[in-house]
Amino acid sequence: MDRRAGWRIALALLALLCSFPVWADCAECAVVARRFVVNEGFNGVVLVGHGATIDYVESFGVADAQTGRALTVDTPFETGSISKWIAAVVVMRLVQQGQLALDQPISNYLPDYRRDNGARLTLRTLMSHASGVPNEIDDAIKRDPATRTLSLDNSEAVQRFASGNLRFEPGADWDYSHSNWLLVKAIVERTTGRDYASLVEGYLVQPLALHHSGVFSGSSLGVAGMAHGYRRLAPDAEPLDKPSPDFMMLAGGFYASANDLFVLMDGLFAGRLLSPESVRILMAIERPPQHYALGGRTKTLPFAGKDHPVAWEYGSNGAYRVLAWRTLDDGHTVILMNNTSFDHMKIGELGTALMEASYR
Repeated sequence: MDRRAGWRIALALLALLCSFPVWADCAECAVVARRFVVNEGFNGVVLVGHGATIDYVESFGVADAQTGRALTVDTPFETGSISKWIAAVVVMRLVQQGQLALDQPISNYLPDYRRDNGARLTLRTLMSHASGVPNEIDDAIKRDPATRTLSLDNSEAVQRFASGNLRFEPGADWDYSHSNWLLVKAIVERTTGRDYASLVEGYLVQPLALHHSGVFSGSSLGVAGMAHGYRRLAPDAEPLDKPSPDFMMLAGGFYASANDLFVLMDGLFAGRLLSPESVRILMAIERPPQHYALGGRTKTLPFAGKDHPVAWEYGSNGAYRVLAWRTLDDGHTVILMNNTSFDHMKIGELGTALMEASYR
């Protein structure tokens, strides 16, 4: 047996030995997940539920390969672009309170921003990636990865990375630009007079009693209990850590455990965070070709012989991969979390198989 094959078998056995099942009412879900772990070497957390009930949740493998610390269902992971969806929930709360409006020119909130762009852009176009604001922050990171370690206030970050000429007339096209969220952060913090972390704490973490969720900047390894990220685990563990600057917090700075993300999704769609009308606006598709709403996506997917509208989002940053689906008609939920740069297409296949299993 070669070394690589031996590692694969060892990791599969470790995954099963280190798993922490919390609930297993969906026996078929357990079969699907465990088969996938053995066959594909998946290192992460799998959760399936419906409504407010967790039907199956289990963790597989290691959070820290150096110490051997095992993953648990409460281990926090970076959630990547799911952070944008979380940010949109916060914005909708402020809209609901009358502090912000989706369709007002952003110059109303940022009078120092360049006037021509500010008069044409709105929160709706920013949060649906239909603004035309060029993705200057990603371009800067590609040119100089040290950009990830910068410490800038909102004004300077917007000036440097979100003030370019628009690529198209707002609303006329779609371009996935992280620079949009630098502007949203500046608007939210200037309007409320509060930092974004305190808004997440006050609007989400405290009301839902989340225990392993919040926002970070810099390296996420500063978060207690965080799953370490890896480019790969075998044949030798290769760490992968991509810091995220403070001004990118809305674009990719949210972290959560699988249990917490489930509670958050159920809290949102059960009406504990937003009014039904605000949830409808949040999930209404703005850009049909991309299924994109405000910070997340709404897709129609077939499960158990029936089409279901699904709140759908996938997040990645460096080694972290997080998938979160919830059917909007009957509340079936699948959450997958991985910290080893796993193939995102295979994660989607596992999500589909688990969602099917949840209906049996």
